[in-house]
Amino acid sequence: MNRPSAQDRITRPEKPGEKLRILVRGVNWLGDAVMTTPALLRLRERYPKAEITHLTPAKLSGLWPGHPAFDRFLTFEKNESVWSVARRLRAERFDLAVVLPNSPRSALETWLAGIPLRVGGRWPWRNWLLTERIEPATDIVKMRKRTPAEIEDLIAGKRAPTEAPPDARSHQMNHYLRLVAALGADPKPLPPRLTVTLKEIEAVRVKHGFRPGSAWLGVNAGAEYGPAKRWPAERFAMVADAIRQEFDCGLAVFGGLGDVALAEELSEQLQTAAPTLRVLAGKTTLRELMAALMCCRVLLTNDTGPMHVAAALSIPVVVPFGSTSSILTGPGMPGDPQHRLIQSTAPCSPCFLRTCPIDLRCQRDISVEQVLAEVRRAWKPLRVS
Repeated sequence: MNRPSAQDRITRPEKPGEKLRILVRGVNWLGDAVMTTPALLRLRERYPKAEITHLTPAKLSGLWPGHPAFDRFLTFEKNESVWSVARRLRAERFDLAVVLPNSPRSALETWLAGIPLRVGGRWPWRNWLLTERIEPATDIVKMRKRTPAEIEDLIAGKRAPTEAPPDARSHQMNHYLRLVAALGADPKPLPPRLTVTLKEIEAVRVKHGFRPGSAWLGVNAGAEYGPAKRWPAERFAMVADAIRQEFDCGLAVFGGLGDVALAEELSEQLQTAAPTLRVLAGKTTLRELMAALMCCRVLLTNDTGPMHVAAALSIPVVVPFGSTSSILTGPGMPGDPQHRLIQSTAPCSPCFLRTCPIDLRCQRDISVEQVLAEVRRAWKPLRVS
């Protein structure tokens, strides 16, 4: 006899009219969280009447107010114990948990909470904690870090890359869609989606001086993952100055608390007067960042969290990809023409390393002229009045 599918094994509430209570255990990083939104939307589509709760790290809570995929969200702090989280979840009496991360801890939380049906990807050290273990796709290209020796050989022409080139099926969003598809959800990709209100946009305009109708280029030169992801700051400055002069726009420099020094360095290199420059690195909440991005025509950025946020708000992004893959973790829907993704042609790219063991060849391979041309192509009229 065939084992019942995950969707068939859900225990429906016995009381008439009682809603199915679903917990989604969210992921821990900003860019990854945005890439889960297609799966969240498909889950809501599959269970339109269920009460869906999203469990998210507190640092990411600003992403979720008003999101249509769920009814409410719960947060947990960075140092909160698994026992504390599980205790709170147990009190909620969920019927079903969808565990989006691959970590053992995320599965343990739902097991300790006594949630009867627990769906997640098959992964070492945690499979026994799940009732439904979803096998990873076998026909896709996965991220693999190159060794320094392999990089040296690729640069010297002593070997060719062994991986087949990835296609859109390999994009990270499809991993999360695969999990909800086990519950009967449509696995077809959707554009990542975030929401922000006009009231929030107006508040940011007043706070930071974005005059309605004015044109702004967003610039995000940091990358939390590591320096191998960072296109040189001086090249960001050269492109930004050229765009400012060509389109008579202001420049808004974004970044987190860890990017403050880099943002100050970048602002010193910009040939821009104070009235047309806003250095917002470390000065915005996540919610304010979203609203400020909505004031920009284009975001010029590295492959990092704000890239995904902007794309999910339908802001065109221009991104140099050096150590990472524009196909595996690119912003928005794969192939979306409004985003301009420039993949390095260096033989060692993508290596997926935090720091380059040689000379950042992949980033130096991408020229100012290339990026400037793509920002021009991405530039479009502002839609928010």
